[in-house]
Amino acid sequence: MSVNSSELTQMFEHVLQLSKVDSSQTVAILKSHYSHQQTVQSAMDACIRLNAKVFILELPSFNHPMAMGNDMTAYCGDTALTGNLAAQRALESVDLIIDTMMLLHSPEQEQILKTGTRILLAVEPPEVLARILPTLEDKVRVQTAEKYLKQAKSMHVTSKAGTDFYAPLGMYPAVTEYGFADEAGRWDHWPSGFLFTWPNENTAEGKLVLDVGDILLPFKMYVREKVTLDIEKGFITNIHGGFEAEYLRDYMKYFNDPDVYGISHIGWGLQPRAQWTAMGLHDKNDGMCMDARAFNGNFLFSTGPNTEVGGSRKTPCHMDIPLRNCTVKLDDTIVVEQGVPVELT
Repeated sequence: MSVNSSELTQMFEHVLQLSKVDSSQTVAILKSHYSHQQTVQSAMDACIRLNAKVFILELPSFNHPMAMGNDMTAYCGDTALTGNLAAQRALESVDLIIDTMMLLHSPEQEQILKTGTRILLAVEPPEVLARILPTLEDKVRVQTAEKYLKQAKSMHVTSKAGTDFYAPLGMYPAVTEYGFADEAGRWDHWPSGFLFTWPNENTAEGKLVLDVGDILLPFKMYVREKVTLDIEKGFITNIHGGFEAEYLRDYMKYFNDPDVYGISHIGWGLQPRAQWTAMGLHDKNDGMCMDARAFNGNFLFSTGPNTEVGGSRKTPCHMDIPLRNCTVKLDDTIVVEQGVPVELT
């Protein structure tokens, strides 16, 4: 169902207040021609209602020759901001950027965050923004889980489908996403509601089994047959199965880069308003499909780059793969049991 502009403006005002925007703040709305115009206008109107200083910075669209689709999560590397120092300096000068075009996984974004500027990504369709409107309770729930993830020395993931994956932890930080950017240098995404970290380099072992109904992103595909990934020393060494296994093998081979096979961030979803089924109701180019990344009790793992936390894998190929019905254990503590989050205190 559609969301009218007045409602969306009120929602933006709510999220911006959670993000500490007031009359003392300057906000930049970053857009391109493919940004959702209703989102851009509602963000502008909400900033005005909060008496913040606001402007729109529009950049041209950017396409890398190796990119194969419109989903901005599928290719990591250069963006429309690459080499545009004047635009980058303008963004570094503000308190908050509302990103409606997506700079995710770019070195320019990392540099902007280092200056203390906050970034709020908002690229999902308005009806998704409305359904998964962030709350303070979301932050509390995610940060409670973060305490356990920060202390953990290992993560062990199993499932009846056959997943048996073990990753030593501690080399990289825990990262939370709860839907608003309320601290200096914070990046967040409306909507969200999950947390993750990265395995220690070259240590993850086991197998990850994609069962029927699990999701392949950025392809926005529900898996129709089991796919098994063998993991050795932090890298995918074999992909077994039928058509979808062949599809993955061929897609990853295209990049001609051994780092595409590295296991990147690993974590779990904690957003009860996100739905596993929602992807089937949207066109593939509607947004990023944050429902799939955040739905309650998923185990989300990714492949490819890890430079955003100081790792060495700077590869353009990035995939997110949420699995259902997994049990996730941190050291001796179960945090997700067969796809259901354990209530933590």
